[in-house]
Amino acid sequence: MKATASGPAPGRDFEHAVPYSRLSGQAETNASPAAYRRSVKNLAGIFLAVLCLASLIALILNQEPHASAKVTAIRPESSPETLMPPSRGPSQGVSEKTFRGFSVDSSPYPWTNHLLAWQRTGFHFQPENNWMNGKYSPLFHKGWYHFFYQYNPDSPVWANITWGHAVSKDLIRWFHLPVAMVPDQWYDRTGVWTGSATVLPDGQILMLYTGKGYDLTETQNVAYPANLSDPLLLDWVKYPGNPVMVPPPGIGLQDFRDPTTAWMTRDGKWRVAIGSKVNKTGMTLVYETANFTSFELLDEPMHVVPGMGMWECVDFFPISTRDNNGLDTSFDGPGIKHMLKAGVQDVFEDFYGLGTYDPASNKWTPDNPELDVIGLRVDYGRYYAGKTFYDPNKQRRILWGWISETDSDQSDIMKGWACLQAIPRTVVYDRKTGSNILQWPVEEVESLRLSPLEIPELEIRPGSVVPLNISSASQLDIEARFEVEKEALEGVLEADVGYNCSSAGATVRGALGPFGLLVVADESLSELTPVYFYISKGTDGSFKTFFCSDETRSSKASDVSKQVSGGPVPVLEGEAFSMRVLVDHSIVESFAQGGRTVITSRVYPTRAVYGAAGVFLFNNATQVKVKASVNLWEMDSAHIQRFPFDQM
Repeated sequence: MKATASGPAPGRDFEHAVPYSRLSGQAETNASPAAYRRSVKNLAGIFLAVLCLASLIALILNQEPHASAKVTAIRPESSPETLMPPSRGPSQGVSEKTFRGFSVDSSPYPWTNHLLAWQRTGFHFQPENNWMNGKYSPLFHKGWYHFFYQYNPDSPVWANITWGHAVSKDLIRWFHLPVAMVPDQWYDRTGVWTGSATVLPDGQILMLYTGKGYDLTETQNVAYPANLSDPLLLDWVKYPGNPVMVPPPGIGLQDFRDPTTAWMTRDGKWRVAIGSKVNKTGMTLVYETANFTSFELLDEPMHVVPGMGMWECVDFFPISTRDNNGLDTSFDGPGIKHMLKAGVQDVFEDFYGLGTYDPASNKWTPDNPELDVIGLRVDYGRYYAGKTFYDPNKQRRILWGWISETDSDQSDIMKGWACLQAIPRTVVYDRKTGSNILQWPVEEVESLRLSPLEIPELEIRPGSVVPLNISSASQLDIEARFEVEKEALEGVLEADVGYNCSSAGATVRGALGPFGLLVVADESLSELTPVYFYISKGTDGSFKTFFCSDETRSSKASDVSKQVSGGPVPVLEGEAFSMRVLVDHSIVESFAQGGRTVITSRVYPTRAVYGAAGVFLFNNATQVKVKASVNLWEMDSAHIQRFPFDQM
């Protein structure tokens, strides 16, 4: 039994059913997109003026000298009162879009243009200016990788969600294009939100995206290229019959978003998954269609997990258990698992599970019911709203991720931009563990490697810090390998059984850790970001390894978020402890054990910038020596720029 997109299926037991209907008088508007944009721009101008005035008043009232930060971990006697900035996001039914951790007894740091200019990345994608968030509808067309993203063309704060557009030949060196879609229809007046691209067998490209009207109801809509022969896909047409899917009875009007790439079933129909919830139960709804204009809701959700809250930016795709090749989203054959990923709005984090999909019952069953879709994190740091696509050019599955700012809105306004994208990552099944995926930067980023530094083997004694002699440490690709003698590990009876990354930073010394790298660090180590391993040993002799990134001493500034992030990482018998770290000014992406555990950090140093930024090896364990081997490259910039239309 199925239900049409406009009516319920018999026997559905969703609570508080509210039928959706178009608001009266909203059939179509006579206002042009340009007129609408002007009105939003005026409102944005007023908002920015108020923020700037507030910042000026704060600076006048806080002229006392700033206390220097301690190198040791901060242990306040009591928690300071927190003053929350204006919330952005939840009022419109989406995740929080601002850092909300200001302390009442802290004044804004006196940022200069010199310091703010250093924060802009050299080889990560970000717009020329203003706000960006989630990356959507990636695809490959006529030799170009296309990348669409939520963008505010008027301001570096979240509002006026429009679709930005960029293209690249190699996923690294991008060209900015004109915006692809603007919020100009009754069903998307308050935002052209998350979407996904589906490429049909005949080459047609269809975009399914979430729109929000004035009443903030979330609907699913279709758009397509105006000219499929255009390699740049500059012009897009919204289907006149939009919306094609509306919230079904039992689903909240703001709990229905983010369609996935569609996959074809054996009977030739297409299915698409959508994130939702009922009360605190997160779920994935599935619709079926033959033509992408008429959709039927399948009887039961594909999967539900009680207690997780709203699922958004859902992703669903097959992954090979036999080799490292990516698979088309519609692939259905032997030797596969299906990965289900959910962005959990309540905690602003991406979780995933591996399992089996039965198309007959439309049910996904996790391999590990205890882990389900809540036990594995895509990234333990500042990474959210991940989205994959199948790259037919190189037969691989590519993951994209949005990296938010963790400084203040006032700082973003001063520098004129906010947020960026992680380096695209390949995703494969970890055939050694059989329980997780491996994420790794796409090979194309290695084309930016410049001056190499190789350290074949170096012994680091407990409590030691060793500087690495490089000329510039703001843009780096580092591969490091650490070995701990087996006899030393066995000689420790017990070590930090209850350890986790968030409970202690890199200054807390244990018998078997921490050890790793200090990046974006000044010579005196007054500012530094440790990326490290920490080994705990149970009373039964078993070992558990953690991979962590410590931001707590990354900056002297008080108006930025600083936390310790990370989680467990499987280290198998005979494996060394290995990490790869990409440093690009204010972003640090760290990969452990070939990408089993990944952490993305944002750092805003005040001293460890430009020529003052350095890199160190360290071992803060108390009972083991560590042997380290390092390959390090300084990185060129990607020279991201506007598309050279005048050269065509």
